Amino acid sequence: MGTTLVHVISALLLVASVNIQGIEGTIGVNYGTVADNLPPPAEVAHFLLENTIINRLTNLSFAQQWVTANITPHFPATNIVRILVGNEVVSSASKLLITSLVPAMQTLHTALVAESLDHRIKVSTPHSLGILSSSSPPSSGKFRQGYDTHVLKPLLSFLRATDSPFLVNPYPFFGCSADTLDYALFRPNSGAFDDDTKFTYTNMLDGQLDAVFSALKLLDFSDLEIVIAETGWPSKGDAGQVGVDADTAAEYNRKLMQHVTSGVGTPLMPNRTFETYIFALFNEDLKPGPTCERNFGLFQPDMTPVYDIGILRPTAKANFPSYPTPQAAPVNPSPIPASGAKRWCLPETGAKEDALQKNLDYICGLGMDCKPIQEGGACYLPNTVRGHAAYAMNAYYQATGRNDYACDFGGTGAITKSDPSYGNCKY
Repeated sequence: MGTTLVHVISALLLVASVNIQGIEGTIGVNYGTVADNLPPPAEVAHFLLENTIINRLTNLSFAQQWVTANITPHFPATNIVRILVGNEVVSSASKLLITSLVPAMQTLHTALVAESLDHRIKVSTPHSLGILSSSSPPSSGKFRQGYDTHVLKPLLSFLRATDSPFLVNPYPFFGCSADTLDYALFRPNSGAFDDDTKFTYTNMLDGQLDAVFSALKLLDFSDLEIVIAETGWPSKGDAGQVGVDADTAAEYNRKLMQHVTSGVGTPLMPNRTFETYIFALFNEDLKPGPTCERNFGLFQPDMTPVYDIGILRPTAKANFPSYPTPQAAPVNPSPIPASGAKRWCLPETGAKEDALQKNLDYICGLGMDCKPIQEGGACYLPNTVRGHAAYAMNAYYQATGRNDYACDFGGTGAITKSDPSYGNCKY
């Protein structure tokens, strides 16, 4: 088990047992560290214990070959409950990492057994919605062909055998548009009807979770517990992005906490609570991509809150007399060029294939509709990385309002006025 093949995600999961509306549930926060201005971990831990209701710490430091050197010294003083191997490996990593994933998890579990820690510490791995080839309606949820039997079945068998949960990263923020904003934010809306089950979905998160449940059921693993390893909403974005401000971020996270701990569950998983981790503890100034990627934090690096979702203790609120009042980010009412001419986003001439593959994995991992470039889809041919990346990059660009920044992709994207559609493949 080398650290190149087995690495635990560089984020601590901070867990709080909270009571909301009389129902006990588990809510946590992801401690992302892609920044150069964050306080020391010890200072963060002290702040969380003294000023928030977050009271249990899951240590996900980089995995080393020997559990005894990295886990045992911290247990039980630190309540370590889970080790996550990689992050979204199945949908975004190389084939080498994908084929090494389950053996790595098995090796970690064996090491835990040797230390008699396997009943307290479970091994799992988080997945993006990119592992699904279909998610709408939720009852049609299924895993991507090829991964379902060769990768996921062995992984799911390991989770069942070790009584470990299936972790997924659902982000309604990345799946919504101006038309579906209310649906993503748990606001009153007309809902989405599933013809197969006859259920009406009133929020996007339930639909995403039930799509995962349907995919698990299709492989006969509906008994596995589903844990929300990451979800959140940014407090700041680029001009033209709808619903990207501190008020909206606070609204999503507050309603998320209420919903997952209410005991209502989802249409296909009723009467359940969901262990849930909010992304993220801090804003991370070194994360690549649009502005929103660097602004998912609940706190600034100086530990002042970006907004309040109810996790601060009353005494802590008194320590922030200048508590920030959320201000909505300016929104460009017409991000599309004034001329009305439509534009498309395609790979830049000379862009390297590995960079385009990363673009492709990132976009499909967000839960965007990549079915047209899957086998049998209208845009599957030509079956090349450049061809598939072109469709995905443009889909992202169109869905986010056709702003120039949405076609940057680290300098690998270029805007064109020439429609790249062909045959039945419509861009």
